[in-house]
Amino acid sequence: MTFTTRFAPSPTGPLHLGHAYSALLAHDMARDNGGRFLLRIDDLDQSRSRPHWEQQIYDDLAWLGLTWDGPVRRQSDHFADYARVLDTLRAMGLTFECQCTRRDLETAAAAPQEGVPAFGPDGRIYPGTCRPLALADSAATCTRLNMAAACPRALPAQFTETGPRHAGTHRLSADDMTATVGDVILSRRAMAASYHLSVVADDAASAVTHVIRGEDLFDATRIHVLLQSLLGLPTPRYHHHRLIRDEAGKRLAKRDDARAIATYRADGASPQDIRRLVGL
Repeated sequence: MTFTTRFAPSPTGPLHLGHAYSALLAHDMARDNGGRFLLRIDDLDQSRSRPHWEQQIYDDLAWLGLTWDGPVRRQSDHFADYARVLDTLRAMGLTFECQCTRRDLETAAAAPQEGVPAFGPDGRIYPGTCRPLALADSAATCTRLNMAAACPRALPAQFTETGPRHAGTHRLSADDMTATVGDVILSRRAMAASYHLSVVADDAASAVTHVIRGEDLFDATRIHVLLQSLLGLPTPRYHHHRLIRDEAGKRLAKRDDARAIATYRADGASPQDIRRLVGL
């Protein structure tokens, strides 16, 4: 199978040095291995996505000297695909509808159990409030994966990590998934799919063999590998790279315009300057 990587930014703000590092690394790894580098626009959140930010993504990547293979995949063109994947999981009896709000979750967490983690890779770990209720779709705010039911169907599952901090083979554990991940969201009423569901569907549809992304997403990989196993999809190799941080040690955010690629361009920097700034 052809070595295939992808870069998948959201058009919700300017690309910064952290994006540049991730895109350059994925591009270089693909080219060094005679493979393909794909570009995907993760515009699931239509309330925040903007056409001018999408155009700037193309402009910034082209200025950096990156070329991508084949047409750009835009998530907003594939909502029906995500619905079919969700229907597959529903038909397997592995989902439930949830009406809990963020406030409900905070209230439920007011008296935490000693030794039980409060947060996982999907945010606050869901306490299971709606799991036994058999709510109708019309009453729900989101659809969740029933982790306790899913694990016996998917495990054993494992993935290979080649990144600098977590290199090796990682095996999923049912106890770990239920205790430290919980019933993750698969879709919301106002959004066709969660990040977890969409990234699994997109990577499989594009035959991505190597996922290159920041180490802040390492813990979420367990969710993606579990979904891949449930759906009978191939599991890519993963490489979670270091994050680019500011002088205070905080990872960069899109609101940090001072480190936006466009700002460096306007100040006369070259693509090689950007490579040097991110350690490439």
